[in-house]
Amino acid sequence: MDKWVFLNREFVRSEDAHLSIYDHGFLYGDGAFEGIRAYNGRAFKLKDHVDRLYNSLLALDIKMPFDQAEFIKTVEKLLEMNEVTDAYIRVSVSRGVSLGLDPKNIKGQATIVISTDKLSLYPQSMYENGLEVVTVATRIANPQVLEPRIKSLGKYVCNIQAKLEANHVGAGEGLMLTEDGHVAECTGDNVFFVKDSVVNTPAAHLGILEGITRATAIEVLKEMGIEVNIGVFTRFDLYTADEAFLTGTAAEVIPMVKLDARIIADGKPGPITKKLMKAFHEYVAKQS
Repeated sequence: MDKWVFLNREFVRSEDAHLSIYDHGFLYGDGAFEGIRAYNGRAFKLKDHVDRLYNSLLALDIKMPFDQAEFIKTVEKLLEMNEVTDAYIRVSVSRGVSLGLDPKNIKGQATIVISTDKLSLYPQSMYENGLEVVTVATRIANPQVLEPRIKSLGKYVCNIQAKLEANHVGAGEGLMLTEDGHVAECTGDNVFFVKDSVVNTPAAHLGILEGITRATAIEVLKEMGIEVNIGVFTRFDLYTADEAFLTGTAAEVIPMVKLDARIIADGKPGPITKKLMKAFHEYVAKQS
């Protein structure tokens, strides 16, 4: 566990960091968050994550007490204080403190928490041998109801329920579909598959989170000269794919070799997936 966290406008010892029981984030999931990776002591794609955070807060009409430049410096300072190299940075911002739904009753400024710690989603063996995934019954939230570009504190209730379903059957991940049955995303990762040397991934308008690692993977694939197609797909496309993989801040790039007991291709991480995994780590090394 990290020694220091940032709480509102000061750095405090982690054991001394406390929130009000009437914080809107705790009571109602009223806020936004980001998960950011640090490599070699530097936050990866920090500006992109902070841009997304501030856009989420703008859409939620939550006022930040300082600008993006100061926020970035705060994250960097916390990494330095905790003397961490590889870490998972968690940023949470709630509307503030008040009992009751009405935002006009909020007392004071937004609640801001930044921490740095370790987070490992999958064992190394899954990166080497691939991940088994199962389709879950829980659907992603309809984008007409919950704007997917807002990374809200309450956004992941559906994903957590979906993860429970996957856990119950011993699967490494759960594939979530739209209400129309189209492939959307996994509980914590974006989905990609390869067919005839073209990499495919679901479109943002389906309600997926536009992941920072997803965007990085697309960028790296294009630099490798590999075509990327963004569209609308069903599970049939995954069942019959040449290879498949998932991306996420914590997961990075991980192969998917089985879906709903159907073995994808030969059941091993595919050549494009392995090339991307290597290229992604080289990309990260250059950025850090």
